[in-house]
Amino acid sequence: MPDFEKKILEYVARPGYTPIREKALLKKVGGSKSTSSEFEQAMQSLQSRKEILVSDSGLIRPVKKEGWIAGIIKKINSGAGYLIPHHKPDDIAHDQRHAGDLYISERDMGDAQTGDEVYATVINRRRSGGQICGRVVEIIERASTTFVGTYFETQGEGYVHVDGKIFNSPIHVGDPGAKGVEPEDKVVIDILHFPSKSYLGQGVISKVLGPHGQPGVDLLSIVYEFGIPMDFPEEVLEAAREQASLFDETKLGNRRDLTNETIVTIDPADARDFDDAISLSQNERGHWVLGVHIADLAHFVKEGSVLDREARRRGTSVYLPGQVIPMLPEIISNGLASLQQDQVRFTKSAFIEFTSDGVPVHTEFVNSAIRVKKRFAYEQVLPIIQERDEEGDRIPRDVRELLKNMHHLAMMLRKRRFAAGALELHLSEVRLTFDDKHRVSGAVEREHDESHQIIEEFMLAANIAVAEGLNDRGLRFLRRVHPSPDYQRQVEFAEFVSALGYTLKKAQSRKDLQRLIEQVHGTAVEQAINYSMLRSLKQAEYTDEELGHYALAVEHYCHFTSPIRRYPDLTIHRMIDEILERPDKGKGQSPQGLRQLGHDLSLRERRAESAERELTKVKLLTWMVENKINTLKTMITGVESFGLFCRGVDVPVEGLLHISRLGKNDYFHQDPAKFSIVGERTGQEFRIGDFLEVEVEKIDLDRRELDFRMPRAEKSGKSKSKSDNGNSKQSGKKPTRASSKGKGAVKKKKNRPGKSQRSKKKKRK
Repeated sequence: MPDFEKKILEYVARPGYTPIREKALLKKVGGSKSTSSEFEQAMQSLQSRKEILVSDSGLIRPVKKEGWIAGIIKKINSGAGYLIPHHKPDDIAHDQRHAGDLYISERDMGDAQTGDEVYATVINRRRSGGQICGRVVEIIERASTTFVGTYFETQGEGYVHVDGKIFNSPIHVGDPGAKGVEPEDKVVIDILHFPSKSYLGQGVISKVLGPHGQPGVDLLSIVYEFGIPMDFPEEVLEAAREQASLFDETKLGNRRDLTNETIVTIDPADARDFDDAISLSQNERGHWVLGVHIADLAHFVKEGSVLDREARRRGTSVYLPGQVIPMLPEIISNGLASLQQDQVRFTKSAFIEFTSDGVPVHTEFVNSAIRVKKRFAYEQVLPIIQERDEEGDRIPRDVRELLKNMHHLAMMLRKRRFAAGALELHLSEVRLTFDDKHRVSGAVEREHDESHQIIEEFMLAANIAVAEGLNDRGLRFLRRVHPSPDYQRQVEFAEFVSALGYTLKKAQSRKDLQRLIEQVHGTAVEQAINYSMLRSLKQAEYTDEELGHYALAVEHYCHFTSPIRRYPDLTIHRMIDEILERPDKGKGQSPQGLRQLGHDLSLRERRAESAERELTKVKLLTWMVENKINTLKTMITGVESFGLFCRGVDVPVEGLLHISRLGKNDYFHQDPAKFSIVGERTGQEFRIGDFLEVEVEKIDLDRRELDFRMPRAEKSGKSKSKSDNGNSKQSGKKPTRASSKGKGAVKKKKNRPGKSQRSKKKKRK
């Protein structure tokens, strides 16, 4: 057996070594496909001992000098920032106050930017408060070299203000007029030299997007900023067309024919791609047999094909306000694979048998063909179940009976899931609405009633059943994990809860967290506590490691139910094919690169979420400017030494109320123990969860910043205290919403979200 550990270390330590990825390194050290498993084990062993470093993009590097720490930079507005280490050395791991992050001043930052992977060293200096400081010594890998900004000219030179808060100074782009650019145009630039404290950055314009404020330019700006692929290459479109020409619904092969079964879909009213359908029956033992039928994308997208490479490159469909960028061409995602009513479609079916009280006892996987008998929108379902619909006899009896049985089983499963310790946060979510010119017209609150919960419970049940089935077979697969939270973060959350008048006995007890969620439900502090709990938890991700899913309270979980829009689901479908073809010989996915694949797909998912969040912010701020929204009712969502972060109640956008804007007749300071800011003279207290009427002082669309001030009539320092706002443990009443300050304030329980805004619980768990 080759001594891969020695060979790897020798190769990456060679003078002039250029970082490469695992597949290339395997060949360089004399490995082959037959020895890839041993190579993977050697790589994991070296990584665990911190003898090599694998960057976010998969490049393998030698560990540098003693005392060098690798990690990701996160800058703050001042130009200083933090290094978030990949592995925390002992000397900073115990710095519990700051979770082991290394503070780096602006002068020690060099030209490192947020998201860059760097090496840093600890220096003999500490911040006030004792936090350990460091210095960047080498850039490992840039997060990006492409940025979007607004072009301007001064003194005969061209410059670009990069969007957001990445750079505090403009980037010099040379002579004016390159590529026909005009002042105030949005442009894409490539950075040649990154800016630092000592010098301006330099770049070159690679694309002109159009005039600032022109319709569609905000979308293009976000797409280019986050590097999201939009248009499909012609060879990918041709491959999709070829699949369409080959599809023959009459040739079922070995598929189980379910085309005569009563099967339904439940989706948003404006959905276009339907990837899941449901059947439900009872067997001779009185057990429920739930059929979860998922679009068989693996039939059309073969591993290693042009379509597969494109889907893997994208990783996920991207759901932006008013725009969906699909993972695969629409001829497949909205056509061949979509489970449309009255059309024969190929599916992968998981049949899960439950006892009469909802205990799963058996799961069967089959390749199948279905014909959806009835498509429902979410808002149609509950009236039928509760027999208050106006459809009359137009809904067949068997379909009505199916919906009622689905509701009965789903609510039973939901009750059992929470009894097992699952968590569900109550977070207010909204989606933007648009007029016929694709301009924001307002926002509506997303609803998550029992019709949504039916589908959510069945999708969760299927994902768990598939993961347990793969695990029971000893297969290695791409799991969806949610690691247990850090103890220190949970302790800090418990302190925050205590400051608001509540008690969390055991910080890491799911039962106690459940009890707290229910206790604050409907109170003025509900959103504040739920958001803080969310921030105290780790992010879910894809990996082959058996880390369990904390929020769902299960040991094994994967994504199976949405292959049209998520590449991880497609990998699971291929494993099911392997099991069905060779029940006794399935080996699971190759260990080589599986963990890296999970890491890459997690990054793609977070990129999509960040792009959605940023474009939503841009569109909301633009809407506020255009509609001259000058006052808002807000809730305090964060307290810092420099001021308050406030989120609009009717307009879901967050801004800063600087401490200097709280009142001229008082001196305000932060009280960290109470998570509040207090006036020394008046005793006025501003605390997380309080509601404040504020005025809009400034909106900066390029930096995506919103600044508030207290209303002019309250310059004396008067403000609503927590008792004025009902922000107390005893209030027990839901906060009333402010009257609309302009068209488009949040409306409750109206339009349902479109497919592009499908429930985040189903979308991201």
